[in-house]
Amino acid sequence: MDISTINQFTDRFGNYVDSAVHFGVKLLTAILILIIGLWLAGKLTKSFKKIMIARKVEPSLLSFLSSLISIILKILVIIIVLTTVGIEMTSIIAILGAASLAIGMALSGTMQNFAGGVVILLFKPFKVGDFIETQSGFSGTVQDIYIFTTRIKTIDNKTVYLPNGTLSNGVITNSNQEGIRRVDCIIGISYGNDVDKAREVILNLLNNDKRVHQNPAPAIFLSDLADSSVKILVRFWTNSEHILPLQYDLNEKVYTEFDKHGLTFPFPQMDVHLDSGQLKN
Repeated sequence: MDISTINQFTDRFGNYVDSAVHFGVKLLTAILILIIGLWLAGKLTKSFKKIMIARKVEPSLLSFLSSLISIILKILVIIIVLTTVGIEMTSIIAILGAASLAIGMALSGTMQNFAGGVVILLFKPFKVGDFIETQSGFSGTVQDIYIFTTRIKTIDNKTVYLPNGTLSNGVITNSNQEGIRRVDCIIGISYGNDVDKAREVILNLLNNDKRVHQNPAPAIFLSDLADSSVKILVRFWTNSEHILPLQYDLNEKVYTEFDKHGLTFPFPQMDVHLDSGQLKN
């Protein structure tokens, strides 16, 4: 082996070493950028959230924007890391374009959920704190509205995550949007009871409860003459959050007050008529 060959080998080996060292420095720098970048992204997201809270931004918009900002910052960190390693921006854009197409086709439902989240925030069929009932049968109080899902808490304290796409395209019943609601209750009394007395007792209970609105005033009607009972329709208005407690209290008070005034509740009964002539035979 002559000296020129040895020199060429040495030069190539030196170049490989330099390239490895250079790449190692880039890789170490990229790892540091990734760690510090993700940490900064978390800090910036928290700072953004605090600023929005200080400006009293609506909670539903706050959770959505916080999630969106967090994702955007993390994507920027990843792009900077790839650029630091040595991948050119044009290559990154091409990769992102191809990946976006593939991901878009594979996750079309997820993109629909994102669009649904935007629609919910723009048109506001509900907001954080509202009690909603969905077409899929779930009901509960809205806790957070994220980019792809909405989190609700049911009456029995279960957490349910609902896809925004389904929510934006389905039927939603919002129990809090109007503030007040009409309540219709049916109370049955036995045949032979004084209907006017029953109406007086129920009306007195409603008028003495501050949760019941007096404008419009409560109304009581004889709604139906059923097989075993006389049905009285009780109709009144109250705030949305008072509906269930008020109904429970009214049932208990009616049960107690009816007994005091000699009013009775019906029970299934059947009248049997016997033909005396057939009995003699």
